[in-house]
Amino acid sequence: MLAVAMIAGPEARAQKASVTARVGVIPIIGTAPLFVAQNEGWLKQGGLDLTVTTFESGPNMIQALASGTIDIYVAGVAPLAVARSKGVDVRVVAATATAENVFVASPKLAKYFTPGTSHAAAFKNYRAAEGKPARLATQPAGSVPNTTLQYWLWEQAKADKADVEIVPMGIDATQQATLAGAVEGATIREPAVTIVQGRNPGIKLVALGDEMFPGQPGTVVAVSGAFLDKNPDAVQALVSGLVKAADLLAKTPDRAVPPLEAALGKGIVDSETIRKALSSPATKFQIDPRTIIESSRLMQAYQVKLGSLDKELPFEGLFEPRFYERATKSN
Repeated sequence: MLAVAMIAGPEARAQKASVTARVGVIPIIGTAPLFVAQNEGWLKQGGLDLTVTTFESGPNMIQALASGTIDIYVAGVAPLAVARSKGVDVRVVAATATAENVFVASPKLAKYFTPGTSHAAAFKNYRAAEGKPARLATQPAGSVPNTTLQYWLWEQAKADKADVEIVPMGIDATQQATLAGAVEGATIREPAVTIVQGRNPGIKLVALGDEMFPGQPGTVVAVSGAFLDKNPDAVQALVSGLVKAADLLAKTPDRAVPPLEAALGKGIVDSETIRKALSSPATKFQIDPRTIIESSRLMQAYQVKLGSLDKELPFEGLFEPRFYERATKSN
């Protein structure tokens, strides 16, 4: 018995008690590191089990985070500033992707974006010819897509506000509206970019993410303060798994296709579309949360200018890079 105990002891000590975490995600390629880490078994090995719920936008997910319905938030960084302003204790432990949001134009609008024509002039020419502003779909106010679109329109392109109409809607609705021609343009992310251009080659990619908002922060992984304080080892397992997943996505992206097709495709998006989306210029995986702190600060300042935030909030305590730093050392 003593011999058995001595043999089994180290293994038993190595096993970690399983922690179940409720995760909210939006269905985009930027969440790929999470699903890859889960599929490879790295999270379970670290004692973390996930139950995943899909949301249409980050702002919608904030309600679930505030009510305690989810423990982990995987979506855009911008809504987290709003959450913190309302007393929600949430910490960003990792990024997953940057520069995700791009602008596409429907065939009706795309013909005005010609070589030598400024973006502002293209919108102006559209309104002059059609007698109405171009309708542009994006997610709700306070989201990264909405903030990015407005920054690009007013600060980068210097468009006239009379020439465009911003139409907030969910992710799926934005994709469908773009394909149906119900809007003339949209901010979308992969795999929607690959999907809409595949179904209608006349849809034009006008502006990439960093052009729309330099250093555009994108999807992040944030955890509730209560979950982090109670389960630091589980959070470490999560971030360590994301680091490994990003490496896999960079070196062997084809291996990531099946789990992403299962998680994001739902029988609608095929593996070839997922494969193309992974190699898209709109796909840039980045796990280090330190790389987006300054751009997130600038995005928050712009949210104040837009009125989606009352005032700038201190960033102290929002980002927790120690888990990433520990993961990169151990990996």
